[in-house]
Amino acid sequence: MASGPSIIRKSGSSNKCSLELVNSLRDSFSEAKREHAVAAQANGHSVAHGIANGHSNGNNVGNGNGIRSGTSTPPTPAEAWTETDGKVLYIPRINWQAAGLRDERNQYEITVKIFLLPATSVEQRVQYIGEALALVSKELGVQTIDLLVASFPGISFEGTCEWEADKRNASQGNLDEELATWRIFEELHNQGLAKRLGVAEFGSDKLSAFVKRASVPPAVDQINLHDCCNVPPPLKQLAEAHGIELNVHRDCTDILPPGTLRELLGSGPRGANVLADADNGGVGLQGDIVPQWAVRYMAFVRDRGVIEKKGYFAGAELVGA
Repeated sequence: MASGPSIIRKSGSSNKCSLELVNSLRDSFSEAKREHAVAAQANGHSVAHGIANGHSNGNNVGNGNGIRSGTSTPPTPAEAWTETDGKVLYIPRINWQAAGLRDERNQYEITVKIFLLPATSVEQRVQYIGEALALVSKELGVQTIDLLVASFPGISFEGTCEWEADKRNASQGNLDEELATWRIFEELHNQGLAKRLGVAEFGSDKLSAFVKRASVPPAVDQINLHDCCNVPPPLKQLAEAHGIELNVHRDCTDILPPGTLRELLGSGPRGANVLADADNGGVGLQGDIVPQWAVRYMAFVRDRGVIEKKGYFAGAELVGA
């Protein structure tokens, strides 16, 4: 899913990115169904019939309430608003002709954050990071990223106070796996594809250990603080010593919890009716949907102080079909 072009003020948000992602996906589904309905009606066809070329994998996700309501109108068939490319199913189909930015590349600051999910190996992450960045590059029409942030699973910066959050953070995650994954990001940096690299939710102990072993240290550390003035002194001192920028954000650390994609793609009240289940008589794709990765991109226009494009892509695999 890629949310459509938008012009909004660059400001902080208290919304968790998981909710933002789910809402974006639902909106994306709903819009694709509306576009199909309009096109079908203009051609004198029933909205229940459409273009027939879709298939499987589960790359992107959005809304399923559009045409499918409590009326007698049948659900819009998934193949009418999705698209298959080899073994990959785009949900919904992406209008690549509308991709790209309005101005020259040097007018923008491009930030990309990749959310690595639990139970994915380092070997798999090589593939997932490549897939995510290829879609972002195609959507924005750019080859380089100004800031590429890695969000590792199992790490948070939460507690009753910032001191407690920093202490808890020290024992979270897996430093060896994080460093092994970081090599992928370092290679992107060395190739000139990512100008700066960042991490998310690293407290003082984790960041200190990470910097000592990383070939390319992070230039940014995003931390989730209720009060940006209450950065734990050890973390602040460490960041200053290594020239690391501390950014306060409100992103979640569990962007695609279990069951989210099943609910979005299933046949429930707000589902997209793509996956087969008991409620729709087994019509649709068979199997379990397993999330693999999620990525958020943002194109910020420097001289105007606005975000021209912001969106998500999410990758998943259909297993047990």
